[in-house]
Amino acid sequence: METESTRLAPPQMVQGDPRTLTLLDHNARFLPHEQFRQLVANIERDGHLTSTPLVWNDREGGRLVVLSGNHRTLAAVEAGLSTIWWMQIDEPLPRQRQIALQLSHNAIAGQDDPAILKELYDELESVEWRQYTGLDDKALDLLEKVDVASLGEANLDFASVQFMFLPAELESAEAAFDAARSTATADQRWVAGLEQYEPVLDALETSRAAYKIGNSATALGVILAVFERHLSELAEGWFDAETGEASRAGTAPLETVFGVRDLPVETAAVVRAAIDRMVQDGTVPADEPWRALEVLAAQSN
Repeated sequence: METESTRLAPPQMVQGDPRTLTLLDHNARFLPHEQFRQLVANIERDGHLTSTPLVWNDREGGRLVVLSGNHRTLAAVEAGLSTIWWMQIDEPLPRQRQIALQLSHNAIAGQDDPAILKELYDELESVEWRQYTGLDDKALDLLEKVDVASLGEANLDFASVQFMFLPAELESAEAAFDAARSTATADQRWVAGLEQYEPVLDALETSRAAYKIGNSATALGVILAVFERHLSELAEGWFDAETGEASRAGTAPLETVFGVRDLPVETAAVVRAAIDRMVQDGTVPADEPWRALEVLAAQSN
């Protein structure tokens, strides 16, 4: 409930040099580099800001603090504007009220309806004006096809996917991702991931439908569980089944050999004791104990 003690006086419109304004040391709102460069380009084209920052006049500190619109202010400076308009609060503001204003301006925002957004964008016939919006056909195609509610938001500058797991699920999820990464170099894996974006969404949708679940992270957990049951199939990345030889150089994860990540401790103890004996009698080098597997395999032939 608003009271006289919490109600702010109407801000005043003030014009001045953006270089005289003090930006926030801790700003929760961030802007990717590509979006910031587009903002600077738009301001250079317009010759002024089309939305005004909110500034607090800190008389005690002798500062004009930008509570909202830090990126616009910085972009205006970079675009070479000598003056801009801003809304200025002149009354004293406790630290708590400053933070509340900052966070509310960042957090309370509307959401785009994908269908209407696409319809309005299609009305723009000029490539120049389409670029001005900061959107592109790829992003709009994404909004048209993907369930926006389930994915949260689409990052228009680069592909970014975030999943959250419960503590009990985190360890197994990390282990599964580590195993997947170990089958190829990082660059190869990420390029393949971007190329397979839609198949990943299809896999999530299939797992959701099969188990009647709605959360994407839970659906990914199902996919990872299936992945765990087929670890040995990852041997295709280094093993030629027809020749029985390695198909590439380098190393291979042990779980792709055995199809499991862990052994029963009794079995592990027997294997470890056998390896120790081979090391002690010189059958295998001490710095390459894994060669004991070659010896054991040869004995079975």
